[in-house]
Amino acid sequence: MSNETAAPLPALLGLDDADPVLLKAVTEGLAQVEDLLHTVVHSDVEFVNQAALYLVKAGGKRFRPLFTLLSAQFADGNTDAVITAAAAVELVHLATLYHDDVMDEATMRRGEASVNARWDNTVAILTGDFLFAHASRLVATLGSDAARIIAETMGELVTGQMRETVGPRNGEDPVRHYLSVVAQKTGSLIATAGRYGGMYSGAGPEQTEALFRYGDLIGTAFQISDDVIDIASPANESGKTPGTDLREGVRTLPMLYALAFDGPDTPRLRELLSGPVTEDGAVYEALDLLRRSPGLDQAVHTVGEYAGRARAVLDVFPPCPARDALELLARYVVARTR
Repeated sequence: MSNETAAPLPALLGLDDADPVLLKAVTEGLAQVEDLLHTVVHSDVEFVNQAALYLVKAGGKRFRPLFTLLSAQFADGNTDAVITAAAAVELVHLATLYHDDVMDEATMRRGEASVNARWDNTVAILTGDFLFAHASRLVATLGSDAARIIAETMGELVTGQMRETVGPRNGEDPVRHYLSVVAQKTGSLIATAGRYGGMYSGAGPEQTEALFRYGDLIGTAFQISDDVIDIASPANESGKTPGTDLREGVRTLPMLYALAFDGPDTPRLRELLSGPVTEDGAVYEALDLLRRSPGLDQAVHTVGEYAGRARAVLDVFPPCPARDALELLARYVVARTR
């Protein structure tokens, strides 16, 4: 399938100053991944094909395949197995989005009506299952180790989602609970993307483990930065409607930090955040209180801590363009919250 029918390639997140040869390799790899995504989810049943391609065509950051490809540049680069692995991790991610929209009762996704809103919840759930199936089929071509790893990763994703749904246990620190949930829901798949990039480009065990660890840390940092942006950025800057987490009743890290702060606005904030914030006026009030709270700056500081730990993991690599690119990526994750 020609890439002319695929979604536009995403911006290379914070990598504008990376080595031009590396950028060319990563860009070409992303185009191959995009073609494979369109090919692998194709169905002869037109309705299934339309629903399955709906979010593929909507694009997105493609953070997971991007990181897979970057990780591969420490060794043999864009091998066929690396491209396959990159497409598989993106399919897993897309499948979770279909399911997330059902659980969140979302009506929009990437600027378009969500699948559950355009069709219904049953179609969204089954389409997510369809993408999981095709991700598993792709991974199976890589061998039993890859299949085991993706199965373990899916288990982490589901466990994290269940833990977020149930919330912290009595007496459990809500911040610690949040961070561990994010590591499972977001960090685990990005960590697997890095592991696959190392494994299938011929990197050694120590380097592959470092890429796995970097992915876990930078994935968690990226999710926290998204949570900060959901509060801090006007819609015309972030491209998203602020307060999405508030409307869904999800207590993110900036909220947890703000609620732990003993200030004059805290009682009112606790009242507002006692459940989903559904009325526009209440959302705007909550956003205003959160933006004035020290919780927002504290969350940005936490993003910096995770990004710094991710950069420290890169010490196992010699100086090279791929290491420089991952340094830039870590800095970008922090900079996007400023």
